[in-house]
Amino acid sequence: MRLVDSHCHLDFPDFEEERDAVIERARARGVERFVTISTRVRQFAKLEALTERYEDVYASIGTHPHNAAEEPDVTAAELCRIAEAPKVVAIGEAGLDYHYDKSPREAQLAGFRTHIAAARDSCLPLVIHAREADEDIAAILEEEMGKGAFSAVLHCFSSGAELAQRGLALGLYVSFSGIVTFKNAQALRDVARAVPLDRMLVETDAPYLAPPPHRGKRNEPAFVADTAKILAEALDMPLATLAEATTENFYRLFSKVKAPATAR
Repeated sequence: MRLVDSHCHLDFPDFEEERDAVIERARARGVERFVTISTRVRQFAKLEALTERYEDVYASIGTHPHNAAEEPDVTAAELCRIAEAPKVVAIGEAGLDYHYDKSPREAQLAGFRTHIAAARDSCLPLVIHAREADEDIAAILEEEMGKGAFSAVLHCFSSGAELAQRGLALGLYVSFSGIVTFKNAQALRDVARAVPLDRMLVETDAPYLAPPPHRGKRNEPAFVADTAKILAEALDMPLATLAEATTENFYRLFSKVKAPATAR
């Protein structure tokens, strides 16, 4: 079974003591590629070092909305310049988080538009963080798409059906994390049922949001297999079908990532 963890944070301190083992456990469960996601542009050196150390690890470049006020001077041109590195395969994560409001909303909005411009100019997919900001996210995406097309994924999707459908109408992908496996997430599983299989991804967002049977523990990329299993059950399809489809979707969206030679 082929799987990809399209969104994790391997640079976080949670993995410092056993990163090699974490990656090996994921490989043993079929995870063939990892994208470790940038949250601060100024700390990109940590991600770059990981991509150099592990052949199957790739990275994004961007500023998380929580940190938007820390990096107000990041420009689309700078993002595009860093994205020229061979193993930088996406822009972000960027977007809006109105749940925590760790950065002023004005800074989040400005940063979101900067990252959209970089995704458009670099022709790399944008990784979108959306939490309790559905209407603003959808409106900005629709407005910006009118200025010129770009590709994107609504990562760790936990929003309502309307944002999913408006994103899909723009050509976006929707990625599901361990949240879709939680007992109280039936509404999210209903959203997943309405997402076309050729537009769906799976991820961990590790070290957060571990799925059963690991709830309450640190999440890690190997557990994307558990999320995929429960999601496949919710969609009434074989796990192998979901795994193969989401893996192929990943390579279509993250087209800069090289698939293993044995996979072709």
